[in-house]
Amino acid sequence: MSVKKMMEAYTKSDHTNVVEGNDPVAIVALLFDELIRSMQDFVKHSDPKTGIPETKSRQFSRSLTIIYALQSNLNFEDGGDIADNLFRLYEYGRQQLLQDWKEKTIDGSQKAIAALDEIRDAWHQLSRQGVQPDMQPNVQPNMQKGESE
Repeated sequence: MSVKKMMEAYTKSDHTNVVEGNDPVAIVALLFDELIRSMQDFVKHSDPKTGIPETKSRQFSRSLTIIYALQSNLNFEDGGDIADNLFRLYEYGRQQLLQDWKEKTIDGSQKAIAALDEIRDAWHQLSRQGVQPDMQPNVQPNMQKGESE
């Protein structure tokens, strides 16, 4: 998978990124790290005997928020099949989290973590290589110039 194609899956930013000046590949890799960490904490705290319900809830919400950030910044025009596949992967993770929350299980989340972990490794490899793609992911909510949160 080419770096250019991977980065084309994310929107080109016309405004300042939250982490201006940082390597966009490293930002996506960081989001993957945080997503997997949050999902693992959700799984860990889903145990009715040893889990902390507040932590489970917080990590569930955090995981969904990160998935939303990754999904909402995909660029389907330039990203083509890669953007479609990434969207499906994120949606799979989201659906597994929702199902596990509803059914008080962890199997789906564990499967989603394994799938996401493979993609995370690819982003980290690109980051270690110091690849600087032409298109940067937008890591903040889609906003027009001049808008603030």
